[in-house]
Amino acid sequence: MRSFLAAVTALVAAAGPAAADTAVVTADRMLDVASGRYLERPAIIVTDGRITAVGRQGAPVPAGARRIDLPGLTLLPGLIDMHVHLDSSPLYGGYTGLQFNDRFWSAIQVTHARRTLDAGFTTVRNLGSEAWNDVGLRQAIEAGHVAGPRVISAAYSFGATGGHCDSTYFPPSMAEANPYNINSPADARRSVREVRKYGAQVIKICATGGVFSRNTEPGAQQLSLEEMTAVAGEAHLQGLQVAAHAHGASGIKDAIRAGVDTIEHASLIDEEGVRLAKARGAWLSMDIYNTDYTQAEGKKNGVLEDNLRKDRDIGEAQRQNFARAHRAGVRHVYGTDAGVYPHGDNARQFAVMVRYGMTPLEAIRTATVNAAEALGTQGRDLGALAVGKQADMVAVRGDPLADVRVLETVPVVIKAGVVAKDAR
Repeated sequence: MRSFLAAVTALVAAAGPAAADTAVVTADRMLDVASGRYLERPAIIVTDGRITAVGRQGAPVPAGARRIDLPGLTLLPGLIDMHVHLDSSPLYGGYTGLQFNDRFWSAIQVTHARRTLDAGFTTVRNLGSEAWNDVGLRQAIEAGHVAGPRVISAAYSFGATGGHCDSTYFPPSMAEANPYNINSPADARRSVREVRKYGAQVIKICATGGVFSRNTEPGAQQLSLEEMTAVAGEAHLQGLQVAAHAHGASGIKDAIRAGVDTIEHASLIDEEGVRLAKARGAWLSMDIYNTDYTQAEGKKNGVLEDNLRKDRDIGEAQRQNFARAHRAGVRHVYGTDAGVYPHGDNARQFAVMVRYGMTPLEAIRTATVNAAEALGTQGRDLGALAVGKQADMVAVRGDPLADVRVLETVPVVIKAGVVAKDAR
């Protein structure tokens, strides 16, 4: 409490009466995600979008500070989804998306960003988009023209010619191809440099085949260890992290050996892969909810039967491997692949993570402190309600440590100290 009073005293001494950019946020309680304990009757001081003090109600606050009082609610840090595709919609599968102009996808991502923010996800990592859509969206959000979460953009994801990240649905007469395909370590370094040049903040590669591409199988490795090592080396040289789409066991292991930072999907990880991930400190981002949606709605949305077959083949295996990796102590982050299922339903994965072995606190940590740590320098100001962090927070009814599904309905979202949603 004395540190809280000292912080408030310093604020008052430095600035006199609080300006409009100072706020105090109160609620019934606040979850400290690092310790797993609740702080009763918290008062959080926010200045210029950052948390400057955390204490209890009743202590002095800067004069004139605007108040955000949330009685009856529990505060948590703003949530982080490490794998989304904001310019994708699950309503258009297979070839049905061809009915729209290319700019259609640029437009619908604005709605998807709003839904994601309203769901309590104040930061997302967009792991692959067409036509630099996510870069433009990020810039529009930062400039205040569009409401949405912080977007860490990968721009174009890339992989081998004919692989999951390539354009695989068309005949040769249409000459469709990913402009950043790589077929050698030299290609790998060049593609990293080019997508970074035009706005990529994280590099996304496809190490194996995938579920929703055509003429690829999830288990098949498509990039060599040498190519992935070149990607990781160049990206890290440029200060960027690397995420690898990797379903198959051999591709997962080579991605980890190459120094990739996060392994996306990790569906068919084997015992050796689990040991390697733990030994190397790799993060697994396993999207274990979305099969529920794709199997129920995919056919209606135009998804081809071959894609649904692959989805069925790996769905339960991925969940069992999630449980096995968690029991072994492998580090996990929260990644949903939203865009394969509807944006705004991101929080539905928490309950599945708990069903397959995590405690509610462990699941919440994957979307807060774990995700912030996995983001490296991009996440140093995120993931916790603590002094110096961005004032991103959500307020929910009930006890998320008793029932993690309360996170599926978030009445209040605050981003950088500003109320982005209030649906009380």
